[in-house]
Formats: sequence, structure tokens, C-alpha cells
Amino acid sequence: MSNTLHVPTMAEFVAKGEKPEILFWVGCAGSFDDRAKKITKAFVQILNKANVSFAVLGSEEGCTGDPAKRAGNEFLFQMQAMTNIEVLDGYEVQRIVTHCPHCFNTIANEYPLLGGNYEVMHHTKFLKTLMEEGRLKVEGGKFKGKRITFHDPCYLGRANGEYEAPRDLLKKLEVELVEMRRCKSNALCCGAGGAQMFKEAEPGNKEINIERTEEAAGTEAEIIATGCPFCNTMMTDGVKGIKREGDMQVLDIVEMIANAEDL
Repeated sequence: MSNTLHVPTMAEFVAKGEKPEILFWVGCAGSFDDRAKKITKAFVQILNKANVSFAVLGSEEGCTGDPAKRAGNEFLFQMQAMTNIEVLDGYEVQRIVTHCPHCFNTIANEYPLLGGNYEVMHHTKFLKTLMEEGRLKVEGGKFKGKRITFHDPCYLGRANGEYEAPRDLLKKLEVELVEMRRCKSNALCCGAGGAQMFKEAEPGNKEINIERTEEAAGTEAEIIATGCPFCNTMMTDGVKGIKREGDMQVLDIVEMIANAEDL
């Protein structure tokens, strides 16, 4: 990938009297986690390649409040949500795309209850739309023929019923897609949902991410594809936990698309 990235802010668009096609909601992980930043950069690379007019909020973007709500702090969630809604409405934002299913679910399904109504899309659905419109060409490249399994993020799959967009993108990469025993509506959580990402594990015989990674390893896949920065972290830790770093990778779908042809 080229190292040159163009990432304008909403404030810059407003200063020019213009509006972007979409607002890219980066999210906490995509902004601060070093591994997830690579997913953010890959997505921006694709948006630039497809000539999509987009902007980010930059320092005006706050946490959606998902972790606070899942942890039971409804008051903090509403404070965070209302602050974000005020900013979004101030910029008259209509379309939001995010690569985090947690952000997607919160903004799409819970912000409307607080007066924040937007068209929200997960990045896999948005990229599929670009592909169908002929604005994005997805080809196999270096992933063609590779054995891939896709881990369904809870808040993309079971919570919002989106199973096909990520798989359609993978098929366009001409990979050999193999499903885990538990997939789609029966998929197993990576272990990070419900704010579990930010707390120590509770007593038990096995970590959930190890259980899930063992399932992925059972498919003999070379790559575990994900569509969520939390899942990416948990599955990456799982691969290390079962000592398979040498022969298994964990990649977000947008990283695969961006790197297939070195956009």
C-alpha cells in the first residue's frame, strides 16, 4: 500500500462549504490501538482508491458509549451518546460508515432512542455496495486460492443479521472459504463483547478466544478473516495462545482487499 493517505475532517469540509458522501466513524480501537490503526489505514486507502468523498470527526469524535452501556453504566452511555449526537447533528451528518460492529450497532440501533437518526453501514456492506456500483474492483491477487475462514462478529451477525456482505467480499478475492462448525447465526463470540474486552477473565477452564481459535484452526485455514477490531485482537491473541503464529494469520477483510493488489 502507498503510505500517502488523505484523511479530511468534517471541519475542513464545512470550512469549504462542502459535504462529504459519508462520515467515516473511526472508533476507539481504530484510533488508538496500534493493530487496529492498520485496519483504519487500509479502509482509508480503499476509500481514496474508489474516489469516495469522506471525512472523519478527528478530535471531535468520542466513544459511542458501547462499553459503558454493556458494563451497566447507562448514565455514562447517555452522556457520551448525547455529546456525539450533538456533534453529528451540528454537521448535519446523514450517512456513517464504521469498521467496528460495536460502533455500528450502537449508533444505528441505540442513538435513535436519544434523537440521533442516521443511515449507518458496516464497512463490509459499504464496500460491497461500492463493488456493485462499479466504483471498487476486488480481485484475488495474492489471496487467490488461499484457505480462509471468517469469524462472524456478534454485533454484525447475530445482533444485526449481516452475514453475507463479508463473505461476498471474500469470494471476490477468489479465496477458498471454509466455515467453522459454529458460524453465522450459530457463531461463537470471540470473548470481547459486553465490555469483556476491558476486564480480566473470570475463573474457568478455558478462555473463549482460545476455544474459538481452536475451531478456526480445525478448518486448516491459513487466514482467519475478521470484520471487527475487537475480534481481531482476541483471535490474534488466540493464535498466539495455541502457538500457531507461524502458519495462521488474522486479518480484517479490508486489509485483505487493500493488500490483494497493493492498492
